Amino acid sequence: MDKALYIGMSGAKQNMLAQRAHANNLANVNTTGFKKDFAQARSMPVFGEHHPTRAYAMTERPGTDLSAGALMDTGRKLDVAVEGDGWLAVQNNQGEEVFTRSGSLQVDVNGLVRMPSGELVLGNGGPVALPPFDDLLIGADGTVSVVPVGGPPDQLVEVDRLKLVNPPADALEKGLDGFIRRKPGQAIGGVEPADANMRVATGFLESSNVNAVEEMISNLQLSRQYEMQVKVMSTANENSEATARLLQNL
Repeated sequence: MDKALYIGMSGAKQNMLAQRAHANNLANVNTTGFKKDFAQARSMPVFGEHHPTRAYAMTERPGTDLSAGALMDTGRKLDVAVEGDGWLAVQNNQGEEVFTRSGSLQVDVNGLVRMPSGELVLGNGGPVALPPFDDLLIGADGTVSVVPVGGPPDQLVEVDRLKLVNPPADALEKGLDGFIRRKPGQAIGGVEPADANMRVATGFLESSNVNAVEEMISNLQLSRQYEMQVKVMSTANENSEATARLLQNL
């Protein structure tokens, strides 16, 4: 049987996988700090006996667009946006240090600063823990200060400093959980060192860097390509049936 049928099938399957990547980007167009994924396809040779013109298609995710999104003014004291390059360090549920640009922070009943999804926000010596307070201020350098309960409004006490890191962009990758981490071969051992030169904007959040129009157009193009691959499969099947009929008449 002509391998064109299987080649068309592989192309259709890879188109569906690429659509999934673009659909995920589009679904996160309003997700704070989200970084869109790239998707591309390349040809792979057919192994075994085949025509030299035959090649399978394979979709791959070459990386993530780490460019910054626009800043949104929220006025909320626990909202922070990293200025320029760099990341906010948090600890996931497995105890691993990971990075994010989503700065919508929350304080739980125990005074621990967390992400909306529950990850602990890291400071100089571990998770940031706040004493009971009447007011809170996060400085441009990430310093977290509070007005203790019952204290005068102008009496700010420095509690901790948000851990801000700036590893090389080519050493990073996005995990399935959406957080950024160092690639396995780029691990430095231990924890990522904090960068004292980094700054944050308080009362702001960074929007997703997804362009909704581009993602919709990409999905439409992939949908058309999928239809073309289905037509290739249909034509290959018709050719196979016609060949079988000719052989029967011999």
